[in-house]
Amino acid sequence: MLKFAPILLAILYGFVSYRFSAWRTKQELNAKSTELADGDLKKLTDRMAASLDLPRIRVHIYEIEPVNGLAAPDGRIFITRGFFARYRAGEVTAEEMASVIAHELGHVALGHSRRRMIDFSGQNALRTALAMVLSRFLPGIGAMVANALTSLLAARLSRSDEYEADEYAAALLTKAGIGIGPQISLFHKLDALTEARKGAAPAWLMSHPKTEDRIKALEALDAKWARG
Repeated sequence: MLKFAPILLAILYGFVSYRFSAWRTKQELNAKSTELADGDLKKLTDRMAASLDLPRIRVHIYEIEPVNGLAAPDGRIFITRGFFARYRAGEVTAEEMASVIAHELGHVALGHSRRRMIDFSGQNALRTALAMVLSRFLPGIGAMVANALTSLLAARLSRSDEYEADEYAAALLTKAGIGIGPQISLFHKLDALTEARKGAAPAWLMSHPKTEDRIKALEALDAKWARG
């Protein structure tokens, strides 16, 4: 029984970590967010809502400065204050912001947002178990090896989610009459904003796919739909 103790402890750790992470995330978002109220964006979200047979799509502003969008495990959609400020300054169009909302809706619809929380906890549990086991055979570097292996797994899962959410958003934007053009133009802008970080790590180590790869995937998808 004792030989299974590291695995049992890791499972318990993963469960506790998941519950605590979900609670902490909800508390953080509740304390630092308000519902988005913008007439131009509402016209676009209403078109997407109609395409999904929903009465409305509710979006919240998360009061942090980094440019980002996110989908909470409870299904809520958030745009950061920093991203919204770029929109209000005219650096990002309403259609481009709508493409972000569509992407985050994809994460919710496809179950990514809730699964990511579970995956994160599971990866922490796996990291703990591997570190315990490997440290017996590789003293001093077992924990480093465990961390590297679980980081590679997390990056691969995250990149797959991003491609799937991109495809969902493209389909929704096309159905709503907005098209994939805003998705592609926003990717070009975001790439420019993060130019200094390009090349910092190979694509297979990054949590998001390379921007150029995401653009190519969207263009191939659009061409496929045009042929069909």
